[in-house]
Amino acid sequence: MNYKTSPTHSDGASRTSANLSKGYSAVFATVFIWSVPSLFMFYLNRYYDPWAQNFYRYSVACIAIAPLLLYQIHRGGPRIDMHAVKLCLLPCLPNVVHQVTQVMALFYIGPGVYTIFTRASVIFTALLALAFFPEERAVIRQRQFQLGTLLGLIGAFGVIWFQANANSHDQHIALPGLFIAFTATFCWALYGVLIKRPAAELGSIRSFGLVSFITSALLFPLTLAFGKIGTPFQAGLQANLVLIVSAVTCITLAHVLYYVAIREIGVALSQSLQLLCPAIAMALSAWLFGERLTHAQLWSAGILLIGAFLAMRTKPIATAETAENI
Repeated sequence: MNYKTSPTHSDGASRTSANLSKGYSAVFATVFIWSVPSLFMFYLNRYYDPWAQNFYRYSVACIAIAPLLLYQIHRGGPRIDMHAVKLCLLPCLPNVVHQVTQVMALFYIGPGVYTIFTRASVIFTALLALAFFPEERAVIRQRQFQLGTLLGLIGAFGVIWFQANANSHDQHIALPGLFIAFTATFCWALYGVLIKRPAAELGSIRSFGLVSFITSALLFPLTLAFGKIGTPFQAGLQANLVLIVSAVTCITLAHVLYYVAIREIGVALSQSLQLLCPAIAMALSAWLFGERLTHAQLWSAGILLIGAFLAMRTKPIATAETAENI
């Protein structure tokens, strides 16, 4: 007996397959893109101070997202009002601190090590979510989460602590560098938790458009006060092109692709695949900048990634915002 597949079933299967392909393409593109921000920033540190670098990166990202935002509004999407601005203002405060301190941290540690260390933001985000969202506090009683948190924190400290001080013969990172790196990662996690409500209420494009604009506006007076606003005129064409490419790909494009990946293949798998970023970043940093990890750092990195994976798999939704923006 011959059974024929109905056109409706066939069309549905084709759409599902196409959506999965689109989702996997988006997530693997995001994994590669999010492996390189620290390399871009490490390179730009030669030409830009931390204030100017972040002001111009976020300004370019804001300009890049503007056409998508205007297109969405033109098609009948909700317009931006003061309520939306107020929603996005609070998350922008830790985002500014994170953006500046992550660039400062790269004066003390290599881009590969920093990419590994930022995986600890999964742990910090989950802990902060417990404080901000009462419905997620039950997760702290799960043994898997407790073990993942402990391993993640131990590994994160080891990756940073066993970084040799480039300015002396000390085998450990200078204490200011340790503090700056932890501050950057903690503020990134805090931003991830605070952006949860605006992103859910406004949508990814509207919330990111506002975040990029407000972050740029906050960084402008800081750059005037502490940085060099005229750096693009002195940095040269190549450095400015690198800055533009890093902003458009690592901030704007990665943000859009990540939401495509979440929609098509889900948060848990999208987040799990982000753990490939440190390996790619280390390989690229070793090739471009000659960065190498000590044996103690390699063991610590492994412990950190295992801990992040365990904590993330316990409650994927609570940690989904850790990778929302760069």
